[in-house]
Amino acid sequence: MKSLDTGCRPYINLLLAAGLLTPMMTLAAEQAIIPFDIPAQSLAGALIRFSAATGLQVLYEGDIASQIKSPELKGRYTSEDALQKLLQGSGLNYRYSNSKTITLEKAVAPAVSPINQADPITLPKVNVVGNAVYDVKDPYNQDYVLPDANVGTKTDTPIMETPLNVQVVSKQVMKDQQAITLADALKNVSGVITNTTGGDGGDDTTTLGGTQTDITIRGFVSSTYLRNGFRLQQGNRTLANVESVEVLKGPAAILYGLVEPGGMVNVVTKQPLATPYYAFSQQFGTYDNYRTTADASGPIAGNKDVLYRMNMSYQNNGNWQDFVNNEDLFLAPVLKWNISPRTQATVEFEYNRNHQGVGGYVNPFINNQLLTVPLSRNYGEYSPVNTETFFGGLNWSHQFDDDWAIKHRFSVNQISNTANLFSSIGAYSPDILNAVTPLAYQPFSRFEVLRTTYSNATQNNTYSTNLDLTGHFDTFGLKHTLLLGGDYYRLNNTNRNDTSPLYTLIDPYNPVHPGQLPFIFGADNITGYQQRFDQYGLYGQDQIKLPYDVHVTGGIRYQYLHQNYIQTSQDVVSGTAASTQDAVTPRVGILWHPQNWVSLYANYAESFGANSGLVWSAQNSFTPVAATSASQYEGGIKTEFFDGRLRATLAYYDLTKTNVATGDPNLAHDCGNGPGSCSLAIGAVRSRGPELDIQGEILPGWNAIATYANVDIIITKTNSNNDPLGNINVGDRMVNVPRNTGSFWSTYEPKKIG
Repeated sequence: MKSLDTGCRPYINLLLAAGLLTPMMTLAAEQAIIPFDIPAQSLAGALIRFSAATGLQVLYEGDIASQIKSPELKGRYTSEDALQKLLQGSGLNYRYSNSKTITLEKAVAPAVSPINQADPITLPKVNVVGNAVYDVKDPYNQDYVLPDANVGTKTDTPIMETPLNVQVVSKQVMKDQQAITLADALKNVSGVITNTTGGDGGDDTTTLGGTQTDITIRGFVSSTYLRNGFRLQQGNRTLANVESVEVLKGPAAILYGLVEPGGMVNVVTKQPLATPYYAFSQQFGTYDNYRTTADASGPIAGNKDVLYRMNMSYQNNGNWQDFVNNEDLFLAPVLKWNISPRTQATVEFEYNRNHQGVGGYVNPFINNQLLTVPLSRNYGEYSPVNTETFFGGLNWSHQFDDDWAIKHRFSVNQISNTANLFSSIGAYSPDILNAVTPLAYQPFSRFEVLRTTYSNATQNNTYSTNLDLTGHFDTFGLKHTLLLGGDYYRLNNTNRNDTSPLYTLIDPYNPVHPGQLPFIFGADNITGYQQRFDQYGLYGQDQIKLPYDVHVTGGIRYQYLHQNYIQTSQDVVSGTAASTQDAVTPRVGILWHPQNWVSLYANYAESFGANSGLVWSAQNSFTPVAATSASQYEGGIKTEFFDGRLRATLAYYDLTKTNVATGDPNLAHDCGNGPGSCSLAIGAVRSRGPELDIQGEILPGWNAIATYANVDIIITKTNSNNDPLGNINVGDRMVNVPRNTGSFWSTYEPKKIG
C-alpha cells in the first residue's frame, strides 16, 4: 500500500543531540515559570527533557553532552535559570541563536595578549553535524523509541525506570507501516495477537470483515482497550487520531480495575498544537481500497490559550469475496483551553460510522469431495452490519505548586451495532428442508447449498470518571512520587437476537442471487439480555527512588463490583441473576538502573475482576460466572543504546488465573441464547514464558523492530462439577493461543550528512 503525505517536513542538516521543533517561543514565554523534574543523568538525556518542557531547540557539536553528567533539576524555574543549573560545572556556555534555538559551546579561556591589542579574535571554523530530536508529540518526530509511558504508573515515568514490561508503538512506526487499525499496530509487540470476530455471527475462522477485534496478551483474551487511560468496549479502532499505542504486560488491576491479567492496551490520542499544522494523506490498496486522512491543528483566532485539533478519515474497500465490503467514516475534534499557566481543560469528541458487508467462506463437500469453485464465490447474500460509535470526554488538571497536581476526567462511549447476516452452512439435498431435523445429513443424489439467516442488535455504553492526585516529596533523603486516586465505571450491554433461522437453498454449481424462495422453520424466537457492571475503585501508589539508582514501586487497590443480568425471551423477562464481589489487590516492583543503558527489574502483581457469561445450574436457571483473580511473577532486563534510540527488553513471566470462563461444551445447557450459550469456570490456567522486544534505530536511517514470545499456557486445575462430560482436562493447552510467535520489520531511509 502506498501513501502520499503532504504534511510539510523541513530538512534539518544539523545533528541535535536534543531539541524540540515546537511552537516558536516569544521572549515573554521564555521567561515564564516552568515546572521541571529531570533526574541526574547524562547531559544529552537531560537536554532532551529540557527541550520537551520548554519548547526550545538545543544545538551542540558532536557528542560533548553525552560525556557530561548533569545534576538533578527539580522545581519551577525560567528556561534560562533551568539551563544554567543543568550546565553548571560542565564547562559549556550557551547563546541564543534565535528566539527558539540555543547553541552550546565549550568555554574558551581568554587569550593572553598585549593590553593595547585591538585586533579582534577570530575563532576557528566549526562544522556541526547531527540529527534533529523532537518532542514525542511533535508531528515531525520520526523516533521509533519513546522515552516515557503513562500506562504503567499513570505518571510520566521513563520506561527505563519503570519495573514493568511496557512497550510503545510510536506514530512513526504506524506511518512507516501504513497501519490503519489497532490490530496493525499491535503486530509490533511480542506475545500480542488479534482476531477479528463478529462477521458471520458464529465461526471466527470463517469471518470476513468483522466488527470486533479481540486482543490476546500472554494467552488471555480481552475485547476491551483503553483510550488515554479509560476503558472502552471496542469495535475496530481506527488510527487516524492516534499518537501512540502503549501495551502494559501483566496484571494492571490496581490502576485500571477490570482488565485481563495478561495485559492491557492503551491508545494515546493526538492533542492540539500551539503551532499551526496541516497534513493530508491518501492511501491506495488492493480490492479497491481507498483511505483518506486529514489532520489540522493550531490556535483559534491567533489565541494560543485556546487550541484545536481535527482529525478525520474516510475508507472504502472491497474484498476478495463477493458481497463483502467496508465503508468507514471517522471524525475526532478536540478543543483545549489553557485557562492559566497552572490550569487547563480539554473537551474531546469522536464519531465513527462503519458499514460492512460481511460473509463466511464455505466450500461444498459433495459425494466425498470438495467442489472446485472460485475463491471469490459467496453462497450467501449481502449481509449488512452497521456500527456507530459516539465518544465524548472532558478532562481538566490543575498544578497547585511545584510538587502537587490534580487531574479529573469524565467520558461517555456508546456503540450501537445492527447485523442482518445471511450465511452458508453446507451442501444438502433439497429434501432436507422437509426433514424433521433440518441439518441431519442424508445421502441424496442431488445437492444444493443450505443457507440460514441471523439478526442481531447490540448496544454497549460505557460511563467513566476518574480523579487522581499526584505529589512529589522527600523523606529521609528518599524521593517519592505519590499517586492517590479513585474511579467509577458503569458498563451497560444490551443484546437482542432473532434466532429463528430462515433457510434457503442455492445451486452450488451455478448460484443465482437471490436464491430460492425461503422456507421457514418454527415460530419467531426473539431472545436477548441486559447486563450491567458497576465498578468502584480506590487506589494508592508510591514510587520511591533509593540511593544507587534503585527504584521501588508499590501500590494497592480496593475494588467493588456489582453485576446485574436480565434474560429476555420474546421481549419478556425470562430470568435474572446478580452478583457482588470485592477484593484488595497489590502490586510491587523493584528496578536497578546502574547505568544509563541498562535496567534490571522484577515485579509481583495480582488482579481481580468480574467474568462475563452465565453458568447453567438447572433447567431455566443460571448464575453469573464467579469472579476471577490472577497473580504474576515477572523479571527482566531493559537496555538502551545510541542515546536511547535503540531499546531492547527481555522478560520472563509466570502468570496464573483462576475461574477462567470458557464455553460450556454441553449443548444441552441453554442459558437463554440457545444450546451452547452457557459458560464454565474451568478452574485455573497458567501462562508463562520468555518475551523479547527490540525496536529502534540501528544505524542512521535504519530502523528495525523484532519480537519473539513463547507462550506456554495450560489448564492446571479443573472443576469436575462444572464439566461432567470431562471435555476439559489438566494439562490441556488453551485453544487459539499459538506457542511461538515472532515478527520482524525493517526500513531504511538514506540521510544526507554534512
